[in-house]
Amino acid sequence: MSDAAQPTAAEVRAAAEAIKTALDRHLAAVERRSGDDDPAVFEAFNQLAAAAEVYDELLYDRYDEVTPFEIPGADETLPPYAGPEEPHAISVLIRRDYTVAEPQRLLAQAERVEAAEDFEDLAGLDEDAAGTVPGALGLLFGEFEPDEIASRHKEFGLEEGDSTLWVTAADEAPEAGEWLEAPFEHFDPQAVVCRFDVSAVFDDEDDEHDEHDEHDEHDAADPDAEDDDIEFVDDEDLDETEDEHGGEHGEAGGAAVRGAGR
Repeated sequence: MSDAAQPTAAEVRAAAEAIKTALDRHLAAVERRSGDDDPAVFEAFNQLAAAAEVYDELLYDRYDEVTPFEIPGADETLPPYAGPEEPHAISVLIRRDYTVAEPQRLLAQAERVEAAEDFEDLAGLDEDAAGTVPGALGLLFGEFEPDEIASRHKEFGLEEGDSTLWVTAADEAPEAGEWLEAPFEHFDPQAVVCRFDVSAVFDDEDDEHDEHDEHDEHDAADPDAEDDDIEFVDDEDLDETEDEHGGEHGEAGGAAVRGAGR
């Protein structure tokens, strides 16, 4: 960076003052919070994060120095909702990812669709579209609704990946055909009403959390217990127990031992 482009000492100090102000606002918002999802706290957090980032950059550019703290997550969350209070239109943005796990199954399903009597050829597809994976996908997604494919994806040789759904609000619906060429490029993040994400990452985190909880519960119930102390009873042992005791008493004892073994 040239000397002419470097920030002045006054600019760095102004950025430091901005952090102090943002800290005060954040603390005040936290003290007045109305719940876990208070938008005022959310907005104050983002303002504090933005002020810290500006100060950090100016400090480094001017003095080649960095701050000893970092505020994570500011770029990974949506900004507070600032759309219309009573929206007259909404847009639903959906993305679902799949992997072609069984190409032959996909091709077979596409051939059935192509051979159906009531099937009408889709524009842009060749006559032998069912013989290629891209053509088969075009046939299936042209014949079935995306929600139906999502619920029957295994039948079509597909495996689910991540998916997300965003609902955005607007005062008026867009003109017909206005966004068709670039459907996901023009939207205001502050107009997002709600968002729902599905990912295997979340499942892995839940599994790790559950395993940790189960381990803690096991230790809390019997800290000295070890898996090697568990003796499982096989069918021969149960038969011997029934022969020795006989009758209903033997059967009840066997059921109790099986339950303990599990």
